[in-house]
Amino acid sequence: MRLIFIYMNKFEELGLGEAIIKAVNDMGFETPSEVQEKAIPILLEEDTDIVALAQTGTGKTAAFGFPLIEKIDSKSRITQGLILSPTRELCLQITNELKNYSKFIPDLRTVAIYGGASIMDQSKEIKRGAQIIVATPGRMQDMINRKMVDISNIGYCILDEADEMLNMGFYEDINAILSHTPKDKNTWLFSATMPREVSTIAKRFMHEPVEITVGHKNTGSENVSHEYYVVNSRDRYAALKRLSDANPDIFSVIFCRTKRDTQKVAENLIGDGYNAAALHGDLSQNQRDLVMKSFRNRQIQMLVATDVAARGIDVNDITHVINYQLPDEIETYTHRSGRTGRAGKSGVSMVIVSKSEIRKIKSVERIIKKKFEEKEIPSGEEICQIQLFHLASDIKKAEINHEIDKYLPSINEVLEEFTKEELIKKFFSVEFSRFYNYYKKSRDLSVSSRDRDGDSRNSDGTTRYFINVGEKDGYDWMTLKDFLKEVLDLGRDALSRVDVKESFSFFNTASEHQEKVLSIFEDFKMEGRKVNVEISKDSGRRGGKRRRDGGGYKGKRRSEGFKPKGRGRFDKKEDRDSGNRSRDRRKRSNRR
Repeated sequence: MRLIFIYMNKFEELGLGEAIIKAVNDMGFETPSEVQEKAIPILLEEDTDIVALAQTGTGKTAAFGFPLIEKIDSKSRITQGLILSPTRELCLQITNELKNYSKFIPDLRTVAIYGGASIMDQSKEIKRGAQIIVATPGRMQDMINRKMVDISNIGYCILDEADEMLNMGFYEDINAILSHTPKDKNTWLFSATMPREVSTIAKRFMHEPVEITVGHKNTGSENVSHEYYVVNSRDRYAALKRLSDANPDIFSVIFCRTKRDTQKVAENLIGDGYNAAALHGDLSQNQRDLVMKSFRNRQIQMLVATDVAARGIDVNDITHVINYQLPDEIETYTHRSGRTGRAGKSGVSMVIVSKSEIRKIKSVERIIKKKFEEKEIPSGEEICQIQLFHLASDIKKAEINHEIDKYLPSINEVLEEFTKEELIKKFFSVEFSRFYNYYKKSRDLSVSSRDRDGDSRNSDGTTRYFINVGEKDGYDWMTLKDFLKEVLDLGRDALSRVDVKESFSFFNTASEHQEKVLSIFEDFKMEGRKVNVEISKDSGRRGGKRRRDGGGYKGKRRSEGFKPKGRGRFDKKEDRDSGNRSRDRRKRSNRR
């Protein structure tokens, strides 16, 4: 690949036409971003393929959108440009931006096609004339198969967020779509990271592409600081709440690995009084639109999302990204942290981890070329102090509502016996008591990453667990092992030392699976009964030993009479889904 670096200062100097400059000025843009400075002159001056690597929020849409609009013949009704993007949200976002850029070119039409909407209506829009099509790969392939769209004459194909499209499993769709395009077209590939799959596409479908890099390959934004908090796995949700309470003005995206976890965390936050909502692929399109509208209007402070659903979120001033769980693929962390620290503003990416996950932090550091700062979960006293001063600051900044003036004489009469200091104390006590009462006896949640958990790890690198099912529930070692294999999905030989007692049992997995095991069984039920799994305190013994507090952890000795169905079938579909995290992540659906 040829490396070219060009630096400009203003949009007028990039070679753009009068109509786009007028639109740029109308939108209030003044200075191009680095990727725009580098990409636009090349794409305007040359008919070339290009690979542009830049983080989310750096202005990539304008970097390819401005040159594409300049090169399109708006007098011709045939489709000349195709943009592929991974999700409906990003597809609509790109379409709206291109319409804004070309608003002074009346004959130019940009049409979005995506799943979850009427394919017939989209076909009619294309037949009316669409010089530019912005599409999700699945819907695009569907329309090609139905002969509803003709891309045999396009001159430009743009792959936006190429790494994420490939990560979502769209490689075959992209191959099929590109096979219907001319060989002499220009292909522009824009991506935040450069994994092996993106390099493969570049080599296969592009001819001597120019490579543009903003920052370094696969690195994070310079405006984002990275922090991690080590807690026991059962304290993860409590830690999330404390991090939120310690940042009263938080406006955040919280990332979970699966749809089930996303929904559960959001529901818990709402139940605890936070302005939160879930965003994942099981929501209808209308539900997702309503959630995003509320988030953009800041009616929602905490958006809990899966990685796939969060693609295309273009919301300004997100203060924090919270990784409730680290992603399965380390490169995905770069996309997550790119939600904050945009347009030159600073942001914070937080990660909540257990001790078994600390090694993953080191892997992320190597990829993003940034160091994480280990911090402690704020104590209850610290949160109370933060909230108290935040309340005082809000009062200081509040504008006086003079509509209350007519009530002041009566109010003064009620409060005349109190001094100024007493009134302040009483007012703050009314507003502040709920935080104080909640946190006054709170325990410390932080765990030092330097402390080794001797109880949970054996010398052979495994962790031993207690589970509150046994012979009374119809299990022997073989049926329990089959049940655990199906639920945990850890691989063929990941389970060992399954030991079944009368009303409880033990089993081992490699210590690296500890977080996943505890997470899956955090809220697991079968036939209405909670199946409880904890790290065994007798980790080094083959059979463990019966506790004296009632035959099991938390004194739960009785079997409550539930029996396994066959070899441990699930009570609910979502329980099966939670045991298949990797497959859940790779499902392809344009409705996302």
